[in-house]
Amino acid sequence: MIKIFRQIRQRLIKEHKVSKYLLYAIGEIILVVIGILIALSINNWNENRKVNLEEKSYLKRLLQENKEDVLVFTKEIDLLNKTISIITDLSNRFKTNTSSDSLLVHSAIDYIQNGSKYPNFNPSTSTFEDLSSTGNLNVFRDTELRNQIVRHYKDYQLVAWNFKTNSDWTTPLDVPLFTNTNTHKFDSSSFLFPEESTEDLAKILRRDQELYAQSISIHYWLTKESLGDLKHIKEDTLILIELLENALKTKN
Repeated sequence: MIKIFRQIRQRLIKEHKVSKYLLYAIGEIILVVIGILIALSINNWNENRKVNLEEKSYLKRLLQENKEDVLVFTKEIDLLNKTISIITDLSNRFKTNTSSDSLLVHSAIDYIQNGSKYPNFNPSTSTFEDLSSTGNLNVFRDTELRNQIVRHYKDYQLVAWNFKTNSDWTTPLDVPLFTNTNTHKFDSSSFLFPEESTEDLAKILRRDQELYAQSISIHYWLTKESLGDLKHIKEDTLILIELLENALKTKN
């Protein structure tokens, strides 16, 4: 093609057809410009296509992870509600002088094995960490969606900080029950020791009632605080899921 254009130019020059040559030259320039514009358009289309595919991939990953987080949060919320019931039950057993030894012992076993555990918060953040570390957050061209994603994971950090701070504060206050009493008689390792009667175990519990009261009050407060944080972050996650789903619909 280039050879043909060159031959045409040479023929026009030899024939002294300057005006035609100029028109031809201008036409050739226009064709070159059009070719460049077409190439740029194709390149831009390819780049936009790549960006759209990458954005869609990140949207799907974020959606999947946040849906999994909702399931985890729901399970932990149910567990914390159960913990509140266990704590309240043991507290009522101590407050009720007429409570039977067997009920008191049963409540204490339930508390030591299930009610004195610390709340857990471990959401999925791998996709957001990927977006942050690679600078790919700009792949989301909807600035409101991008800002919502950033706020969401900042909330994750805040909740994680609250869980750690509360646990760090309560742990030293909770230690005396497990170091100064015979809680091993009520935990899952009790089968390793000589079996004791329900009456003797109840006496031990009533003797250590003050330390148990301190522990259950600490765990009640800790559980309520964590429960509030989890309910809030679950609602926030559901809102983000709806935004991600709507964004994906526009990509299909």
